[in-house]
Amino acid sequence: MVSLQVFKDIHSIHVCSSGSHERICRQIAKKSDSVVVSVGYRLSPEHRYPTQSLDCLNATIHFLKTAESYGVDPHRVILCGDSAGGTYATGTCQELLKRADIPKIRAQILIYPFLQAMNFNLPSHQKSASVGLLSLERMVCFILMYLRKDCSLTKAVLAGSHVPESMNLKYRKWIHPDLIPEKFKRDYKPPLPASYIPQVHEKMQEMFEIRFSPLLAEDAVVGRLPDTCIITCEHDVLRDDGLLYKKRLEDNNVKVTWCHIEDGFHGVLCFLGYGIFSFPSASKIMDHIVSFIKSC
Repeated sequence: MVSLQVFKDIHSIHVCSSGSHERICRQIAKKSDSVVVSVGYRLSPEHRYPTQSLDCLNATIHFLKTAESYGVDPHRVILCGDSAGGTYATGTCQELLKRADIPKIRAQILIYPFLQAMNFNLPSHQKSASVGLLSLERMVCFILMYLRKDCSLTKAVLAGSHVPESMNLKYRKWIHPDLIPEKFKRDYKPPLPASYIPQVHEKMQEMFEIRFSPLLAEDAVVGRLPDTCIITCEHDVLRDDGLLYKKRLEDNNVKVTWCHIEDGFHGVLCFLGYGIFSFPSASKIMDHIVSFIKSC
């Protein structure tokens, strides 16, 4: 039986179109000789959070139960997603750990994933705040729109006013600039402490849910996750989310294959195959994806 990669593309937040992800999925299927299933989940804002996460979870459960009818070995399923799709992919992996009635996921591939909404003042947020397709302010505004919140709260969330000190202390062991390797902190300037605003915190409760911020999952969950490929890009506000998750997985003895694209930026994979408009870094990411799939 062939292996399967379930690719969770990210229509709801990403600037790329569904057509661009179909092209990417076709290339992955051809180059890795695997079956690729793209989950067409319902979109925000018409469908409220967490509809998107639940659609991905339910689609994956259904396929795991019926994989053999498609000629797929249900024990060789890999979940993959880029950006917010990485959130859904690893969130699905975490949720499936609760199920003993279906085959275990073989591996997960997370391409410049969004993994937490607690701290928007990490080194990569500062370094790439105005870089490429996804600026820091635009990203937070997208998050607020996704959750149907007022974008006027963007500055408060960027400053960290939505997080009480008790929560910062609790999760400091997992989310903090000190956990980022020194070579990624050049010119980083720690921000001044933000004033906590209880009213903002109350409006942002979804941000602290595990399915929205998978990096907040307990070690008992993280330590049971499958082999993981994490792809980060140097010029990306989300770079450090990937670095922090890599550390958490490794600290919990999960096998991690890490690929860092020095000339990459957020969303670069969408430009794959566009001739003169393509970027070498997109091809590098594709090569890493295919290599990891073949190794599983």
